[in-house]
Amino acid sequence: MGPREDLRFEANARPEDVALLDARLYEFNAATSGVDNGRSLAIFVRDGDGTIVAGLHGWTWGGTGFVQTLWVHEKLRRSGLGSRLLAEAEAEARRRGCHQMHLDTHSYQAPGFYRRNGYDVIGELPGWPRTDDVRIFLHKRLG
Repeated sequence: MGPREDLRFEANARPEDVALLDARLYEFNAATSGVDNGRSLAIFVRDGDGTIVAGLHGWTWGGTGFVQTLWVHEKLRRSGLGSRLLAEAEAEARRRGCHQMHLDTHSYQAPGFYRRNGYDVIGELPGWPRTDDVRIFLHKRLG
């Protein structure tokens, strides 16, 4: 099986195709590092109809928990639900043997929320997505 030279941009990639890329990269990383304990991390809050009103997803691997997305419906914000979701993710990461958490956010999202929850800034990418915006990378040691 040789590579084909016809590259094709897909503006709306199928989730299963993206999942295949993620799986292949994980296989490579696990084989190369010898660390193969990667697992998905997901917590959902649903209303009475089963509609997701808040949640968090990410993964754990190699002693680190990563938060890809944390979202709370605007009607439930400032109720402590986001902090509860984050604390539960951290607790599960500890149970899985993780010693740290990592995530990123934008300056217009919730950097103060993460700082209040014990996260420290470890890097910044200025000018994204707008000139005055900053993508902020955060880290927390789990005790």
